[in-house]
Amino acid sequence: MKINVFIQRKNENHALNVNSIKEIFNRLNLNENEVIIVRNDEIITKEANLNENDKIELLSVISGG
Repeated sequence: MKINVFIQRKNENHALNVNSIKEIFNRLNLNENEVIIVRNDEIITKEANLNENDKIELLSVISGG
């Protein structure tokens, strides 16, 4: 299914034909522990199901001390 993915850190948009969040991370060679996953403006987990034409945003996790 076609999924639109925006990677905040790189300011990149991708249109991918994938079925899961795990596939997105594998195809884009990203570390799932470094981002917050947002689908259609709602935070989700990597186990969430995807739907055709979902808009996924991968937001960078920032920590400091």
